[in-house]
Amino acid sequence: MANFTQDAILKTFGDLLEALPFEKITVSTLIRECNISRNTFYYHYPDIYALLDDWISKSLGKYSALEDDGSWQENIKALLYACRDNKKKVYHIFNSLSRDRLERYFFDRTDNLVYDFLLRRTQGKSVGQKRVRDLSDIIRYAIYGYFMRFLWNGMEDDIDAAVDNLGILFEEILDSLLP
Repeated sequence: MANFTQDAILKTFGDLLEALPFEKITVSTLIRECNISRNTFYYHYPDIYALLDDWISKSLGKYSALEDDGSWQENIKALLYACRDNKKKVYHIFNSLSRDRLERYFFDRTDNLVYDFLLRRTQGKSVGQKRVRDLSDIIRYAIYGYFMRFLWNGMEDDIDAAVDNLGILFEEILDSLLP
């Protein structure tokens, strides 16, 4: 029953997020729309921000389930397409005071992807962990910068071409920096 209720809360939150900016969504509105008690909401989430974090993770994360099997490029593309598929909701978060949660989700999500990519790329080479971490950070900041530009441009960019171009650029950089 708990999963059913939590799913209902997430769905109702997503529906509200389609119609309203995040800062206009209150626990009172949510429990009224979802037809649950305040105690039921707080049983599942300590606050509306925890619900937002869970919604972002479940709504956008389901599109990037390639993490273990796919390339970092495919994962980034999947995440960007998920943002585009949820465009209104993403902008209702992005244009709110809580936009940092969306940004942090994207930033954190790319950390392991890029770091794992670099570990594979540097395997068998004499590259220290600090160097791998530093290169990972640089690439992750570049991807994050692209994500911000993608949002600023109304998500109109050609995702495949842009991410493929980033991949080519990163390979050229790595070829020049790694032994």
